[in-house]
Amino acid sequence: MPVNSFDSYPLTWKPEKEGLKPPYYKSLAEDLEYKIRNNLLKAGTKLPPQREIADYLDLNYTTITRVYEVCKKKGLIYGTTGKGTFVSPHSAEDITITAARLSDMCIEMGAINGFSEYSELIEQATQDVIKKGYLRNLYGYSHPAGHPHQLAAGVRWMEQLGAHTDCEHTAIFAGAQNALTVAFLSLFSPGDKIAADEYTYSNFIELARLLHLILIPVKGDEKGMLPEELQKQCTINRIKGIYLIPTCANPTTITIPVKRRQELAAVIQKNHLILVEDDISTWLLAADGKALPSMFDLLNGQSVYICGMTKSLCPGLRIAYMAFGEDFEGAIRHGLLNVNIKTSSFDAEIITELILNGNAYKIAAKKQHWTKRNCLLYAKYFPDFYNKNGNVISYYQWLPINVQRPFHEIEDDLLNQGVRVYHSDRFAVTGNTEQSFLRVSLCSAENTKKLERGLHILKNYLEENHCSCTG
Repeated sequence: MPVNSFDSYPLTWKPEKEGLKPPYYKSLAEDLEYKIRNNLLKAGTKLPPQREIADYLDLNYTTITRVYEVCKKKGLIYGTTGKGTFVSPHSAEDITITAARLSDMCIEMGAINGFSEYSELIEQATQDVIKKGYLRNLYGYSHPAGHPHQLAAGVRWMEQLGAHTDCEHTAIFAGAQNALTVAFLSLFSPGDKIAADEYTYSNFIELARLLHLILIPVKGDEKGMLPEELQKQCTINRIKGIYLIPTCANPTTITIPVKRRQELAAVIQKNHLILVEDDISTWLLAADGKALPSMFDLLNGQSVYICGMTKSLCPGLRIAYMAFGEDFEGAIRHGLLNVNIKTSSFDAEIITELILNGNAYKIAAKKQHWTKRNCLLYAKYFPDFYNKNGNVISYYQWLPINVQRPFHEIEDDLLNQGVRVYHSDRFAVTGNTEQSFLRVSLCSAENTKKLERGLHILKNYLEENHCSCTG
C-alpha cells in the first residue's frame, strides 16, 4: 500500500487499519456502528468526508460511500447537503415515550394520557354492550379488519373530522401506533426515504429506525411544512413517502392552514408520494365545528389516514381507524392479516356504542372544555409562549428554553424537582441545536391543582437555572 499523510491526521472517526477484514465495507460499517452505539462517537459529531477516510485507509472511495449508506439506512448517521455527514441524535439511546409509572410525589407532564381519569360514560357503554346479549358474536376471529357495523361507526366519526371514506376502505387497529406500523410495513421497504417535519412524533422516529426507513427532515415555519422545501427534498432525494400530523402537530402544536394543505397536496401529487396522515387532535377542533379538510380528502383519498381514539375517548381502549385509498387497499389488508394485529372486537364494540349513542361527542366536548381550561392555566405561567402557533387549545404546549445541555440531564433534573416533561431532542429527526424546547403535557396531571403545582415547579426551575427564553 502507498504511504499517505493521513496517519497523524485528526479524523473524528479513525478506524484501525489492522483490524479490517474483507469485505472492507462490512468491517468498516460494523466499526462505525459499534462506536456510535457505545457513545464513542457522540450524537452530532461530524464525520470525515468520504474521500478523506478512503485516502487514510488506502481504499476505494466507493467502499466508503457504501459504508455510509449502510449506516444511513440504520438511522445511525445522516447527511446535510453542503454541510457533511453527522452522527444521528438518537443513535445510542431510546427516545420512546411511555406512560411509565411515576412516584406519587411526581407530577406527570410528559406523557399524553388524555384525561384518563374521566371514565363514567365509558363504563356505562361497557355495561350497555354486555346487556345487549350478543357478546358471543365478538369472540370469534371473523372480520379481522373490523365488524361491518363497527367500520360504519368509524366512517361516521371520521366524517366530522374532515376525512370521508367508506367501509370498504377502512380498517380498525389496536391503536394508532399499530396502524402506523402496518402502514409503513405494507407500503414501504427498508432504505426508502420518508419526508417528515424537523420535529415529529418520537415513537414514529423509533418505528422508522426499526423498519430501516430513512427520515428526511423538511423545514417549516409557523404554518407547518414548507411546500417549496418539500419539493426541494424530492428533487435532491428519491423520497417515496411523507408522514404528517397536519392538525396540532406532535410536538410543535402547529396546525397547517387550508391554503398550505392545498399547496402540500399539490407537491405530494406531483412527486407521487405516499402520504401517511396521523390525526390525533382534529376532534378538539371538531367539537367547535372548526375541523379543517383532511389531507386525505384533498388528495381524493389517495393516501392513508389514521385516526386514533385513545386521546379523544379512552386511553385504555386501544382503537384506531385507518382509511386508505384504492391503490393501497390490497397492501394494507395483506399487511393487516400477516402482521396479525387483531383488534379486540369487544373494545371496538364499546367505542362503536359510544359513537352511535352520541356519548363519544359528549366525552370529546368535555375533554375539550378541560383542555381549554388547562391551556389558560399554562398561559398564566408562560404568557409569552402560549398560542405562539395560533392554536387556542392543545393537549400539550411547546415551550422554548435557553439551554444546550444533553436532553436527559434536563429531564432528570426536572424529574428530581417533581415533574416529568420531555425535551425536544426526543422529537428531532436530525440534529438541531439552534433552539431547545420542552413538550409540556396539560392533560395527565390528574387534576388542576397538581397541574398548577407542576407548572410552578417548571417555571421556577427554568428561572433559577437561567433557562427561560424571552418572548
